[in-house]
Amino acid sequence: QVQLVESGGGLVQAGGSLRLSCAASGRTFSSYAMGWFRQAPGKEREFVARIIRSSGTTYYADSVKGRFTISRDNTKNTVYLQMNKLKPEDTAVYYCAAQMSISSRTTWRAYDHWGQGTQVTVSS
Repeated sequence: QVQLVESGGGLVQAGGSLRLSCAASGRTFSSYAMGWFRQAPGKEREFVARIIRSSGTTYYADSVKGRFTISRDNTKNTVYLQMNKLKPEDTAVYYCAAQMSISSRTTWRAYDHWGQGTQVTVSS
């Protein structure tokens, strides 16, 4: 079983930056893609970013394009989300997820393994 653990969340002011990490452990990590989602209270889980593990090809939600960068270190089985120019509307619990085969990029149900999330709060 693959276990994903997010870290790096916290409280920042608008315009600030955070770097989230997602460490995979347990079974040898062999996903097709890794994604980041976020969920605010009372809201549905929202796609943020996705990266193809082998190629490094990335895809972003329009709301974070140009501000967030997803990257990976396959040797360390770790995926990162660098978040710059944060806005209050970025406030949410951020989850990393593993997609084991080619599937939808933006639908949370298309991902197979999930971390427990890390809280990101952006104050105005």
